[in-house]
Amino acid sequence: MNAHVLDQFLFIALPYVCLFTFFLMTIYRYRAQSFSYSSLSSQFLENKHHFWAVVPFHYGILAITAGHLIAFMIPRSILAWNSHPLRLYVLEVSALACGLLTLIGLIAIVIRRGSTTRIRKVTTINDWILFVMLTVQVVSGIAIALVHQWGSSWFATNLSPYLWSVFKLNPDISYVVAMPHLVKLHIVLAFLIIGFFPFTRLVHLLVVPNPYLWRNTQVVRWYGQK
Repeated sequence: MNAHVLDQFLFIALPYVCLFTFFLMTIYRYRAQSFSYSSLSSQFLENKHHFWAVVPFHYGILAITAGHLIAFMIPRSILAWNSHPLRLYVLEVSALACGLLTLIGLIAIVIRRGSTTRIRKVTTINDWILFVMLTVQVVSGIAIALVHQWGSSWFATNLSPYLWSVFKLNPDISYVVAMPHLVKLHIVLAFLIIGFFPFTRLVHLLVVPNPYLWRNTQVVRWYGQK
């Protein structure tokens, strides 16, 4: 498989497969197993290290995700903000700090789930796959911030137009084919995480917080060998 064919597969075919899987399986899971739309919290199984693992991860990942969405939705505003060097430095340093916070929380989550017997028993293979994917994604994002600097600017000028072309059903890979391999890995893994999303506990992000305001109390029972 030559480089051109590989790029077409990774940046044209794969995104649509992942997005189709995301929408189809998300709707199916909600209709067939609506009460599985939960984070399946393990806090009642172990609470000592729960805060220091989950809170840093959630704050970090939400900030990073919001930053990516803003750069995608309003790239010109990001470029205008970055036109002032001080503002550019503040944005880049803040993004790196959030990435490190996410990684610290994620490592703490993995250690907690691997070292606590009761939690390890209720951790599924999908959870471990997700942890690996998220770890690689976060590490690659931090590496990009350190090696390929000013990511907020080239995201707005290159990745945002590419992503818009995908959503407009007219993918233009010319924006990404010349990107470094590390950036390409980050993009591909992002689509894979989106495709894997409906099969994980991350689906609770789609229903937070509104449905919890009116639905009945959810009773969770863990079944396993004693």
